[in-house]
Amino acid sequence: MSAALTAVLHALSITGAMTWEITWALVLGFALSAVVQAVVRRSTVGALLGDGRPRTLALAAGLGAASSSCSYAAVALARSLFRKGADFTAAMAFEIASTNLVVELGVILALLMGWQFTLAEFTGGPVMIVVLAVLLRRLMSEALLREARAQAARGLAGGMEGHAAMDMSVRRGGSFVRRLFSGEGLTATAHVFVMEWAAILRDLVAGLLIAGAIAAWVPDSFWQSFFFTGHPLAAKLWGPVIGPLVAMASFVCSIGNVPLAVVLWKGGISFGGVVAFLFADLLILPILTIYRKYYGGRTALLLLGTFYAAIVAAGYVVEFAFGALGLVPDQARARLPEEGVRGNYTTWLNAAFLALAAVLLVRFFRTGGREMLRRMGGAPDTGPDAAPDTGPQTGERAGERSEAGPAGVSHPPREGRCGRRGHRGPRDRRPRRGRRGRRGRRSG
Repeated sequence: MSAALTAVLHALSITGAMTWEITWALVLGFALSAVVQAVVRRSTVGALLGDGRPRTLALAAGLGAASSSCSYAAVALARSLFRKGADFTAAMAFEIASTNLVVELGVILALLMGWQFTLAEFTGGPVMIVVLAVLLRRLMSEALLREARAQAARGLAGGMEGHAAMDMSVRRGGSFVRRLFSGEGLTATAHVFVMEWAAILRDLVAGLLIAGAIAAWVPDSFWQSFFFTGHPLAAKLWGPVIGPLVAMASFVCSIGNVPLAVVLWKGGISFGGVVAFLFADLLILPILTIYRKYYGGRTALLLLGTFYAAIVAAGYVVEFAFGALGLVPDQARARLPEEGVRGNYTTWLNAAFLALAAVLLVRFFRTGGREMLRRMGGAPDTGPDAAPDTGPQTGERAGERSEAGPAGVSHPPREGRCGRRGHRGPRDRRPRRGRRGRRGRRSG
């Protein structure tokens, strides 16, 4: 067997072992997230985020964490909220929380890296939001804000607008338990669960493959030199600065960057550097391009600078606060999962949670899921025929219409076909009862 083939197989074996190790945790995390999203309606969020006060930013962070999205969908949803009247800073807080303060990320970090990283993620996230809010308040002028709002109103496509516009929550009233355990609750949970998996699957697979390749082919000595592991203070100062830049170059976002974070931690990056790396999923190059389309070039540059500064600041806070409290785990004990399939608790947990995933997947496809998958990367939430958003709106105000999908799921209107009030979409083409006779009398 050639050396090249051996190296490839080694990388794939690490990827496979890591995938097997985290499968049950991913299913659990996304299932818990789906339960929350099934009872939280996105359509009510925009009206609650109309200013940049601390209380509103805290609410934005809470709602963002509850709405858990992949990075692309989070960016699209933040633009949608901004267009509907949300404060720009509040929309950015929502965006950060919906990718970095979510259940599935905490579960997978605890499993692969330790509970300290989960705690650091949920500590550094609010710090990042506070720093970003201060920077935007000082640096974003009224003229630039108007420019960003005008650009956002154009509704240019970036990515995942269709997914971001879907409100898959339960529509019926009643208590949390009653809504969740209804048939509609099961359907909504299945829809959210599968759609979240569909949104992150590409990045997750890419992240696992990249992590396996780097772990197999890049020696630890390179990382130790790159991260200044022989100089403790320099390593702590360098980690939060370089971590986001490595993330930007990796092109991997959402939960897909966690496997690579494991490799970097084992290689010698500092504790705060890992956290900064994870937070930078909203600064990868494809998303920076989307910012330019959504808000214009000047605002995109402002977001690059302010996000980066906020990430570095959060990394430093986590680095030194956790260090002072003795909560930084021993880096020498960092290991990559390499066992694969064995008769241990991981195998039994994977079997149980894969069975749960199969149940939700069947429910998804039996209740219109195929059409939802087709629309998830579709057109922006408005098109040339749709009324512009001028303020906080919900439901059908200002000409906004949604197609009711199976089990009460709301999907985004199709661009140019059913965006105008009174214009009937493809599901309404059949003559309504009683009209056929009237048409006949007219023609007669």
